[in-house]
Amino acid sequence: MRLLADHTPAPGERWIYSAGFNAGPALADTGRIDVELADLARLSDAGARTALISHQGSAKDGSARHLDYLADYLSGRLGRPVRYLPENSTARARAWARELLPGEIALFGNTRLDPGEERGDPELARALAGLGDRVAIGGFSKAHRRHASNTGLLDHLPGWAAAGLVGEARALDPWAAGSGSGAGSGDSASGDADGDATGGAGPSVAVLGGVKPEKTLIGLRGLTRTHHLVIPGGVVLNTLLAVTGHRIGRSELGSDPEGCARAAREVLARTGGAGIHLPRVVVAAGPDGAVRHLPLHRGVPDDHAIVDFEVQPGAVELLRRAGRVLVAGTPGRHAEGNRHAAAAVLAARAHAPGGTLLLGGDTVAELPWDGPRSTGGGSALQYLVEGTCAVFEALAANAARTDPTPPRPGTDPAPPRPRSDAIPYQSRRGAAHDDR
Repeated sequence: MRLLADHTPAPGERWIYSAGFNAGPALADTGRIDVELADLARLSDAGARTALISHQGSAKDGSARHLDYLADYLSGRLGRPVRYLPENSTARARAWARELLPGEIALFGNTRLDPGEERGDPELARALAGLGDRVAIGGFSKAHRRHASNTGLLDHLPGWAAAGLVGEARALDPWAAGSGSGAGSGDSASGDADGDATGGAGPSVAVLGGVKPEKTLIGLRGLTRTHHLVIPGGVVLNTLLAVTGHRIGRSELGSDPEGCARAAREVLARTGGAGIHLPRVVVAAGPDGAVRHLPLHRGVPDDHAIVDFEVQPGAVELLRRAGRVLVAGTPGRHAEGNRHAAAAVLAARAHAPGGTLLLGGDTVAELPWDGPRSTGGGSALQYLVEGTCAVFEALAANAARTDPTPPRPGTDPAPPRPRSDAIPYQSRRGAAHDDR
């Protein structure tokens, strides 16, 4: 695997930088942006021409939108103009990329406005590859995704791993199964150790929440093998309750209910339920939004949905004694005010923040926690469980088969800046576009 840190950029080189910003207009948490800034500045300072691409939201549910607001933020942090060009796979986008000046960075359209991105469409990957001659892969949060702008680009261009991608993975190494100690307290998974961090001494606990299938397919399957206790919440808990015959009303089962149900049954068959916390009391919301604390054995009414739960005292005590705790997703619907389980977990770990790691953008943004954290959710889970991610495998294969010396500057000279009507300048915040 080639590292961007080992490459000396030359003036005029044409780069695609595949980031993983996935931040909405509120920019509630900018960690996934900030981790890419040093590499972007280094390319620009060397005179490289950088076509920056990233994703936000999803075409599946219509939540993907244009990224003009990110260009504003990037311009301020990098101290240089970053224009927003609202397309990425069209002939016009490729022309814009060729017209970038040495040292210029332009943010191209949201890759997830095209449904082919999340399918890993090879034709979309081929079209995106026309934006440059080389690709730097950043965005650890998407390292597990076999998407067109992630692993797909590596089928067409020589690729390098960005520093943020590599750094976040290395910071997780002390938390992987079988490692001798957890990370210390700090602003990332590799923060400095302090006296409160108990490292690998004592039991280990994993808390799983949220709605994404990987929390069950990867997290539940893997962490039940490596941790003394798994405390499921969100869709993971709802799935486990459903397959064990509990009435769960209209509780959410996520985008892959059948696959998650199969995984839950496999785990229960292997473990017999040992090491998996199932609550005695769940918190359910009715159609009017009012919440009720319900004994699990009585079931959840058909018109109610589980939104939280009460952590059993024995699990709270194990959390207090644990040497290492992973929190991958909020266990309840935290943003809606359902914070019983999260509050119990964080209170139990307040004495040992260095031995507790939060995974994922939403988890980090929603939970009041100043200890170690990673921008990766599903990617961090996959890396911790399997020791690798899809993009690392793709980068290694790419390095083994590609020539890292595509056409040098001079064969594709940078033209003069085109007329103002040839490349649209960064649009104002909130402006509407439609390039789909």
